[in-house]
Amino acid sequence: MDKYVCNICGYVYDPEAGDPDNGVKPGTAFANLPDDWVCPVCGAEKVDFSKED
Repeated sequence: MDKYVCNICGYVYDPEAGDPDNGVKPGTAFANLPDDWVCPVCGAEKVDFSKED
């Protein structure tokens, strides 16, 4: 699964780790994150993320 990076603050969403502090289980692909999920560091929306090269 691909990692995605926040274009605002540089946070990297790693699907293998998920975002358990915000209710996202490990193994959750970025595309399967809830529409209201935001960057846990800066609060940016999903549209502010880009696939990591």
